[in-house]
Amino acid sequence: MDIKKICEEYYQLVLGFLLTLTNGNRDLAEDLTQEVFLRAIKNSNAFRGDSKVSTWLCQIAKYTFWQYLDKKNKHPMVPIDELMNLSTGELIEEIYIRDEMNDLLYKSIDKLDSLSRDVVLYRLKGELSFKDIGDILGKTENWARVTFFRGKAKIVKEMSQYE
Repeated sequence: MDIKKICEEYYQLVLGFLLTLTNGNRDLAEDLTQEVFLRAIKNSNAFRGDSKVSTWLCQIAKYTFWQYLDKKNKHPMVPIDELMNLSTGELIEEIYIRDEMNDLLYKSIDKLDSLSRDVVLYRLKGELSFKDIGDILGKTENWARVTFFRGKAKIVKEMSQYE
């Protein structure tokens, strides 16, 4: 198993997957991606080839993310980003409206079936290609593309009810 080639080939895929899980937190996703590849290198002999390398790496990424959450929940941090927003000159009303629209968007996404929700989140938050999404979910690129556009249409319809 050529670890260097695997790291180069799958870095963006794993990063995109973790961007989805971390809700777009790029710094955290990059840190976790490094951890994933470190674990993959240490456990490369455990890969039996029963699945695609991308699936194996995404499973390691998911497990790494869950471990991060467990650790974080034991030692919660103060969300300083919220405090920093107030100093940027943005009006509290604008912050409130933006946050409300964001909440409505995620509520609309949550109403999708699980596969459609995964595809939409991988595409929007993880910035994954349709081919990568298809590979992760064991489907075709075309299936991922169609599922995304159908899900997007449902979200637009749901969001239009709130305007």
